[in-house]
Amino acid sequence: MSALQPTTLEECELSTSVIAAGQRSVSLLSVTGKSDNPTAQSNAKATAGRPGSRAGLFYGLGAYTLWGVFPLYFHALSEVPPWMVLCHRILWSSLFLAAVISLRGEWKAIWHTLRSLRQVQFLACGSVLLAFNWLIFIYAVGSHQVLETSLGYFINPLLSVALGVVFLRERLRAWQLVAVLIALIAVANLALRGSAFPWIAVSLACTFGFYGLVRKKLDINSLHGLMVETTLLLPMALALLAFVPARAIPSATLGLLSLSGFITAIPMLMFGAALRRLKLSTIGFLQYISPTLNLLVAVTVFHEPLDRVKLASFALCWLGIAVYTADSILTRHPQTVANEPE
Repeated sequence: MSALQPTTLEECELSTSVIAAGQRSVSLLSVTGKSDNPTAQSNAKATAGRPGSRAGLFYGLGAYTLWGVFPLYFHALSEVPPWMVLCHRILWSSLFLAAVISLRGEWKAIWHTLRSLRQVQFLACGSVLLAFNWLIFIYAVGSHQVLETSLGYFINPLLSVALGVVFLRERLRAWQLVAVLIALIAVANLALRGSAFPWIAVSLACTFGFYGLVRKKLDINSLHGLMVETTLLLPMALALLAFVPARAIPSATLGLLSLSGFITAIPMLMFGAALRRLKLSTIGFLQYISPTLNLLVAVTVFHEPLDRVKLASFALCWLGIAVYTADSILTRHPQTVANEPE
């Protein structure tokens, strides 16, 4: 979520965040199809009642649970500088994704995308946003600020609605506006009453939100998109690893770093499988598992303090989500869905 998540960023694949507002139906960044594809959306709804929906629920729960416990993995790497963890994640993700795409025989679709300069430019922009999102998440975990990552991903769906209004001229329903304003009050509460401005939460929400906005312009699914994005980032990652001085890393830690590609790709593949089998409304509810688990891990495992000011901001976020969810149900509009880039 991670972190690109992983974008509505969580497309990290990420993940990828998408935007829905007004009378328009929700957009998805699926690992199995094009974003903003009405046929894919109707197929997802049609298959939700079939026996495969039980498997879809398993895949959805698995994806969001894995994203939710991501902090445990990155905490194990807290002795490694964040920039180095990021570079290894880019390296191993690109290699693992290349292996997956080769096994699935999907390189032809990627070459087709690369022939469009416009799409390459958008993917390059998305890769920068993804790198910042991943770096901020890794830094937050290493500096014991997982609570802020949770807050950021709770805010993200509401921020994505606001971005849709500003950049895509989507219409905002009255209760959606109330939900967005409540999220702004939650951030203001932390900024004015907390010890410092919650820049990690805001940065994660913004990078993931804009990542989803960029991906909305692309005719590419998130698995292929992430492959191109990590490949674009790969020269920078290799140059940093080769030329920036750093202390030696133990072999056990290198082994953990090499798992980052697998850990990045597996939840995204499960997310795509869930999208093929579940209603969008179900996915909309499941997406809050990830920041909830982030919160639980921060408090129960890392023992981060949850003072009254932070608790008040979380309560405001939950209130905003409740208002947004109720509006989605009553108006029968699916919620914005994110595949976390964390």
